[in-house]
Amino acid sequence: MIRAENALKTFGQQQVLKGISFTFESGKTNLIIGRSGAGKTVLLKILVGLQVPTSGIVWYDKVNFTGLDKKGMREIRMKIGMLFQGSALFDSLTVEQNIRFPLDMFTNMTAKEKLDRVNYCLERVSLSGNNRKFPSELSGGMQKRVGIARAIVLNPQYLFCDEPNSGLDPKTSIIIDELISSITKENNITTIINTHDMNSVMEIGENICFLHEGRLEWSGHKDQVLESENENLQSFIFASPFLQRLRKAALHQ
Repeated sequence: MIRAENALKTFGQQQVLKGISFTFESGKTNLIIGRSGAGKTVLLKILVGLQVPTSGIVWYDKVNFTGLDKKGMREIRMKIGMLFQGSALFDSLTVEQNIRFPLDMFTNMTAKEKLDRVNYCLERVSLSGNNRKFPSELSGGMQKRVGIARAIVLNPQYLFCDEPNSGLDPKTSIIIDELISSITKENNITTIINTHDMNSVMEIGENICFLHEGRLEWSGHKDQVLESENENLQSFIFASPFLQRLRKAALHQ
């Protein structure tokens, strides 16, 4: 579990986050949604420790993450997996080397133990046998799956995903969503996804927080989204004509 408690962030005179309090639950896909400029990325960076809140606290279970020194923060970060928007793979390294990188940095495992763990993660993302390929030889969806394999190689308790479906076609996006969701449940991970993809919201949004102009305007489950009476949420979600029709159908059932 990760909890933001009255998280506020200002840059100069601009208040980007205005006292966000929200609990991101273990074993669930927790989604941060909202328009560009709503504060999603800033909140994600605060949660992972890349930025410090102007005021407020971030809790990792019962640990005050915000109040930790560098050593304490490093111990928590050892338990974090991160899937970056552009996959962020090293072009000069093979798939195997990319996935093994965190093991080389943070563990004392033997070469065989590392290879076994890499191969397990490759199998988990349906990429067995691609060890020696380079990122340039892979499709965007395959690169994203390598990114997921690297994110879970240290068996994290917490998984952060920044726009995981960015640049992917709808079919591949569904595969990535289902993969993240299944890994979350299997390992009881606290997974936090920053996204504007409404397909992800409707498919895997188990615990959703909607930000609007730096405030938490709505929270709930994917099954509650279509019935929400929050005008800003409705405006964000039903910008798509298809979803407008879907909402009307749901309300008339």
